[in-house]
Amino acid sequence: MKRNMGTTDKAIRFLIAAAIAVLYATGVLKGTLGLVLLILGGVFVFTSLISFCPLYTLFGMNTCKTKKP
Repeated sequence: MKRNMGTTDKAIRFLIAAAIAVLYATGVLKGTLGLVLLILGGVFVFTSLISFCPLYTLFGMNTCKTKKP
């Protein structure tokens, strides 16, 4: 898989995932919505770790900076 996520994008995803986890742990997010958002947060963390987002390829997006020779 070719990288298509930049550093800023990965940091934002980690922050969103952390916020969702904290809200779920404190009981602000509950029930089905809480579980769905918790799973979404997990997906954000996973895609950030591998620097690849499948949706970006579908839409032709790339936030990863390219190295110039």
